[in-house]
Amino acid sequence: MISMLSSRHRRALRLTSHFLLPYRWHAFGALLALIVTAGITLSMGQGIKLLVDQGFMTRSPHLLNQSIGIFMLLVLGLAVGTFARFYLVSWIGERVVADIRRQVFNHLVYLHPGFYENNRSSEIQSRLTADTTLLQSVIGSSLSLFLRNLLMVIGGVVLLFITNPKLTSIVVIALPLVIAPILLFGRRVRNLSRLSQDRIADIGSYVSETLGQIKTVQAYNHQIQDEQRFSSTVEQAFETARKRIFQRAWLITLVIVLVLGAVAVMLWVGGMDVMAGRITAGELAAFVFYSLIVGSAFGTLSEVIGELQRAAGAAERIAELLRSENIIQPPKTGLVTLPARVKGELELKDVRFSYPSRPESYAVDGLNLTVKAGETLALVGPSGAGKSTVYDLLLRFYDPLAGQILVDGVPLTSLDPLDLRRCFALVSQTPALFFGSVEENIRYGCPTATLEQVKEAARIAHAHDFIEQMPDGYQTHLGDGGLGLSGGQRQRLAIARALLVDAPILLLDEATSALDAQSEHLIQQALPSLMHNRTTLVIAHRLATVKNADRIAVMDQGRLVAIGTHQELIASNVLYARLAALQFNDGNEITDQL
Repeated sequence: MISMLSSRHRRALRLTSHFLLPYRWHAFGALLALIVTAGITLSMGQGIKLLVDQGFMTRSPHLLNQSIGIFMLLVLGLAVGTFARFYLVSWIGERVVADIRRQVFNHLVYLHPGFYENNRSSEIQSRLTADTTLLQSVIGSSLSLFLRNLLMVIGGVVLLFITNPKLTSIVVIALPLVIAPILLFGRRVRNLSRLSQDRIADIGSYVSETLGQIKTVQAYNHQIQDEQRFSSTVEQAFETARKRIFQRAWLITLVIVLVLGAVAVMLWVGGMDVMAGRITAGELAAFVFYSLIVGSAFGTLSEVIGELQRAAGAAERIAELLRSENIIQPPKTGLVTLPARVKGELELKDVRFSYPSRPESYAVDGLNLTVKAGETLALVGPSGAGKSTVYDLLLRFYDPLAGQILVDGVPLTSLDPLDLRRCFALVSQTPALFFGSVEENIRYGCPTATLEQVKEAARIAHAHDFIEQMPDGYQTHLGDGGLGLSGGQRQRLAIARALLVDAPILLLDEATSALDAQSEHLIQQALPSLMHNRTTLVIAHRLATVKNADRIAVMDQGRLVAIGTHQELIASNVLYARLAALQFNDGNEITDQL
């Protein structure tokens, strides 16, 4: 059995023991209660022997009362010990899994965005919920059962030898026959358990993805295809589970047949010895009791080992998350701390970068760009030019493959990412809102802000009026992703959030693109005060934003192809002139490619 818990199981045990260590005294108490209850259970065999030989066979009421009294004391001790064992073991299971979930989540929120390019968030969610729930079940129940029944087997075999060595030899001969199928089927169950957990994660991922985009699903009448795909995913999970269950069922069946078959042979031999007077009826009763204890313990062990196999797979999946390395780290030496408020000067020197999922093509290729403190720079270019990638690099979501990025002359790689990002406020084209109140969403980047500061930021972003019209005002709870709000309302909440952060560098991904004409006009009036004394980079999709910028950087295929004012670029750069021309149609602005 120890060999069955080797290799990958050692990693699972290391993970569990690491989280169990802070609660070692609770674990010691649970182990002590487990040993006591196992000992009392085994002692009952001697109680049965006394009951038969001194109670029933002697026909003495006094000895019978004495035997029953001892038996009841054992029962009472067993009940108290079982209570302590169950409470402590269950408590440890819940406590350890809560700690695992917290540590995994704390690890995940610091992992660089590149990690999530290759790992579905819904699968990670499954590991954080389904796998940890399985671990809780094992730590809080199955592991205790395993240890208890292991003690029962060992103690039962020892007492069998003490009671009757001759009959015990029959049980011992049967042990290798029982262990063999456990070893044979154990590896298959272990592999299928890991595969089963993966299939369950696939189900969770598909449900999360489909329901998260339910409007798109229904708009395209995609329900039938989704039903078919989900049915296929469920059937794959079922087939994997069926194979695992089949292997476990064979394992349990073999153990039952072999163990109880050995008990039947032993009963025949023992019965013949009782009739011949070689042993007493009490000895045979005790021996039968111990044999049943050992047999049932072996049967339980074979079942519990299957659960432990599944838990090992779950623990391995969780350990994989904890082993995932965050490649965006503060430097081990030469760490630089930025002042409370940086000036906001930015510089990109010969920067070259490709995303991990697309290593064959450069998103930014040899980019050189300097942004002065307090300057407003617009980034324009066709889709895929690398504009959003510049933001990713400035926020150090990724490190460039070559070149250097500096803030106030300090390389980003010399900074703690947390210290760097406090200098930025980001308003994306598709703003991220979270489940919670309006106030909590605006205060997201500045948890210490007062309600009055929240309201002031909302007023500047022209969000205050529509917030006040909501059922509970600033305490109104939003759905996932701000469900129920218009695009313009979500955008204005995101702008209010950026205002409240009061960062020296603003990154605006065309913050007005989702607004109606009236709201856009109001925001355009508010932006100058927002940008005052701040370095601002704007990914521009509208000509009005471009015209208001101090300078315009034209990008194409990851390269900087021109930089200057609107009038300079119209006259000197063909790409910019073409993109600018697309903004006009009979004198009206249209949003297309800028």
